[in-house]
Amino acid sequence: MTAFEHEQPDRVPCWCGASDEFWAKAKAELGLDDEALRQRFADDFRRVYSVYAGPDFVLSKDAKSRTPFGVERRGIGYGQPMTHPLAEATLRQIHDYRWPDPGWMDVSKIKAEAMKYKGQYAILGGEWSPFWHDAIDLMGMENLYIKMYSQPDLVEALLKHIVDYYLEVGRRILDAASDVIDIFFIGNDFGGKNGPLMGPNMFAQFILPQLRRLIDLGHSYGLKVQLHCCGGFEPLIPLMVDAGLDALHAVQPNCRGMDLQTLKSEYGDRILFNGAIDSQHVLIDGTPAKVRREVRRVLDIMMPGGGYVAGASHDTILEETPLENVLAMFDAVREYGLYEK
Repeated sequence: MTAFEHEQPDRVPCWCGASDEFWAKAKAELGLDDEALRQRFADDFRRVYSVYAGPDFVLSKDAKSRTPFGVERRGIGYGQPMTHPLAEATLRQIHDYRWPDPGWMDVSKIKAEAMKYKGQYAILGGEWSPFWHDAIDLMGMENLYIKMYSQPDLVEALLKHIVDYYLEVGRRILDAASDVIDIFFIGNDFGGKNGPLMGPNMFAQFILPQLRRLIDLGHSYGLKVQLHCCGGFEPLIPLMVDAGLDALHAVQPNCRGMDLQTLKSEYGDRILFNGAIDSQHVLIDGTPAKVRREVRRVLDIMMPGGGYVAGASHDTILEETPLENVLAMFDAVREYGLYEK
């Protein structure tokens, strides 16, 4: 939390997000349980979740998962939507859509889950709230872009309904446990490898008002707000900063515009950066020695003055990532990430 205040703590905090497959591999190879593995990686964060307790549903054939908004998905990982139920919807049909009930999410166990860590870690809480992704699922990506120009009122209504749901679930979580949560953690990907998925003007018109609602919710409970956002989205950062966002995760330096020195000098005193150690070319393709060199280089840029949390440049370390490289990353952060007193 000292780092989130842009002050220098005793050391750079560590963050570890991993895929289920990598996590299982690491536990098996090291012979550790979940909590012992987090401690081995020196992860300074723990996360608490609401649990779905709504009506039962049966997935269609080939479907792997279902979003709160009734969109089934199939394929690798989170998969892709099988249908876009609001692709041709009118404004009236959007208003009349069967939007989910926030009461379907059970928040009753969150406080007890957070309290078991006894204040030793920064606690992340809040609904993930991927409203941009949900809009793409509901309407289809190309179709959504077209309607942002041809029917902006329709897109604005769609986004508002989605965020209304996440806002109320988030409020219920924070009503139940804000006194034991430190960081309101939400996620949307607004960037691709070659730049942002929309320009600043479109972002300001459609996305920022909804993002600001979530930021304001976290702040109203006295929490820091961190956004997970993949890709090269540097042109959007000034708007995020102006909206009051406290932290960005998980900075991908191999995407256009995400030069670490530039990010730190331009924005480092106003927003915390979390991540920045290249998951692809360093953690997956590199060696432990290369990982250590890169960690030291990144720390030299990012750690001065606080405002930095060290970790991989993608939230889910993938199964093909060598465990020895991940261990080398966290060990190097502990070795080189000490602040002089």
